[in-house]
Amino acid sequence: MARQKTYAGMLGEWQKFLAAMDANPDLASMAEWRNKLANLLAQGVEISQQQAAMAASKQEKSKQLQALLTDGNRLVTGMRKMIADRYGFRAEKLTEFGIPPFRSRPRKAKPTPEPENPEASSATQKS
Repeated sequence: MARQKTYAGMLGEWQKFLAAMDANPDLASMAEWRNKLANLLAQGVEISQQQAAMAASKQEKSKQLQALLTDGNRLVTGMRKMIADRYGFRAEKLTEFGIPPFRSRPRKAKPTPEPENPEASSATQKS
């Protein structure tokens, strides 16, 4: 039989082992070690149950934290809108609050049309 690598698998293997020891009265001389293993099994089961309870508690705390963060983000968003409204959407003061001020894009300069060279155009017409 392959050795178990998971905690639950190891504890289950110990339970089967203890049941097999109990079924064989000729192993009574190993009672001291059997009792040690039984105590370790009981402690392992208890710790495993505590771990499962903590995992459930962790999930509940994660849900609470997610709800709290959602409410906080909504509040911060509203407050940022009010601050931007108070100072104006273009004010550099907004950067203190992590709000980028509205800056319009610089307009691209229109390329100036090159003046037509009257000599070049007349030379191409003669050809």
